[in-house]
This record gives sequence, C-alpha cells and structure tokens, in this order.
Amino acid sequence: MAFLIQKTLLYAIPLLIVALAGVFAERSGIINIALDGIMIFGSFVGALAVYGMQYLLPRSLGQVVYLIGMAVAALSGAAYSLLLSYSAVKLKADQTIGGTALNMLAPAIVLFINNLVFKQHRLEMPKGSTTSWFMIHNNTGIGIVDGFFDKVYISTYIIIALFAVLSVLLYKTKFGLRLRACGEHPQAADSLGINVYKMRYAGTTISGALAGLGGYVYVATTSAGSVEGTVAGMGFLALAIMIFGNWKPGGIVLGAFMFGLLKCISASYTTLDINGDGIYWLKEIGVSRYLYQLLPYLITLVVLAITCKKSRAPKAEGIPYDKGLR
Repeated sequence: MAFLIQKTLLYAIPLLIVALAGVFAERSGIINIALDGIMIFGSFVGALAVYGMQYLLPRSLGQVVYLIGMAVAALSGAAYSLLLSYSAVKLKADQTIGGTALNMLAPAIVLFINNLVFKQHRLEMPKGSTTSWFMIHNNTGIGIVDGFFDKVYISTYIIIALFAVLSVLLYKTKFGLRLRACGEHPQAADSLGINVYKMRYAGTTISGALAGLGGYVYVATTSAGSVEGTVAGMGFLALAIMIFGNWKPGGIVLGAFMFGLLKCISASYTTLDINGDGIYWLKEIGVSRYLYQLLPYLITLVVLAITCKKSRAPKAEGIPYDKGLR
C-alpha cells in the first residue's frame, strides 16, 4: 500500500498543480493551451539554475537547491506565460493558436540551448538535487501513513499546501470572485469597476507560474532530473483533468489521483504485489505491457468523453474582451 501511494503521488502531484494552473487562466477568460510548453520552459530554466548551483552550494544543501529550482521554474513559467496573455489581451489574437505556438517554441528553445551549451539533447541535473527525499525512514507499519511520510519529496507537501491555499483564494476571496467574473461576464465586471485586462493578466501569470513549477517537479522526480524538451504530454493531460474536474479543485483532485494510480500500475505492474502474498498477479495475467502503458490514457479519454457533456466552461473563455461590446 505504501509503495502504491508513493508512486501514485509521483505522477499525480505535477498533474494536480498544472490542472489548477489551467483553471486560473480559463476562469479569467484566457484559454491556456500552452500548459505543456510552459512546463517544458519552466522545467528547463529551473534545471539550468540547479545545474549552476552545484558550483556555488555544497551537496549537503540538496533540499535548498531543490527549493531554488522550484522558485526559478515558477518565475520563468510566469514570464513565459506573458507571451500568451499579451497576445490574447493586448493584441486580441486567437488564444488557441497563440498557445499552440508557445507549445512548439518551448521544446525548440530547450533543444537549441542544450545543443549549443552542453553539446547534447538533454540536460542532466546534479544527482544530489533530485534524488534526496524530504521524509524518509518514517515507517509506522501502516501502509497509508507510510505512503505519505516515507520516501516523499518536499515538493509533494508544498504543492498540496499550495493547491489548498490557491483553491481558497479562487473561491473564497474578493480576488477570486473578480477573476471568475472576468471569465463569466467581463462586461458586467467592468461596469463594477473591475479592470478586466489586469485580472486576465493576473490569472494567466499565476497559471504560468504553477505550470512552470509543475514542469520542474515532473522532471526532478518522475524523469529523475533529465531535461530534454518534453514532459511526456503532461500539460495536455492536465488540461483533460481540468475539463474532467469541471474547472473545480475537487474534481481536479479526483482526476489527478485517478490518472496517477493508473500510471503507477502501468509503470510498475511487474513488481506490484497487491495482496502481499508474493504473487505479482498483474504480471501473471500475461497481458502485453503496451496495454498497461496505454491504459491510463485510454481510461482518461473514456472518462472525459462520458463526463464532457456535464462540464461547463467559463462563458467568456477564449473571447477577447472589447469595452465597446455590451
């Protein structure tokens, strides 16, 4: 049970925060198709900062370096997302096309710099900055407890806390109410003195920061510190989870952990002893490993197809705001 929870968290945590990133942008009225590209860009800049830190800080400060990488990734993701918000708010460009362009630009930038500076396609982060756990050897004998407090990265606790705080910010504060109003009826929000342009910039910038953070956490944990211009489509999966969750935190939590569990099973079905009797029955079934690898994506698509009719996107999502329209 502890192993299952640990591996599920490994895949679910990045999806959790990146799906919330999509909510902040789309609740403000901006379609953020660029989540995947922002994750790639944020993870690369964060990894680059960590790579440089190895010459300034000793390996004993691995947790500090890890936190620095998270902060730099969030800042770079926020900066990269300004390209989307500027094109959508100032230029009133098509947001889907703008997001797609950012998705194509990010891996190109990463691969170009990797080849130019490191003479290879990937950047390998220093081992001490990614392989150290924040909580380890806190075995209580209770599987569920050990799953959350043994072999867990510090980013897991930070993202869970951040997710809770930002969910409250979005639904229980004046700022959150104004942000959501700009995504539902920006003309009405403007009539009440709310600056729709600023709120959309704010929502997209927060979205970029969270996506950049999620990208760094993904490459530092799931990819073991290897940055090579891809996050395995996690940004698009986060979008699917956001839609499945109906743009609400509770649904996002359910979707992220459902996919995380399925991904855990597909990645470790050969060593997963569910009953504790030494029999790896998922392996013994004789099903092709490709089916297990396909299963998380297939089930996500099926669930999304079933639930999409009940999903309701913000009414003004993707529509450029014009003060002259009423």
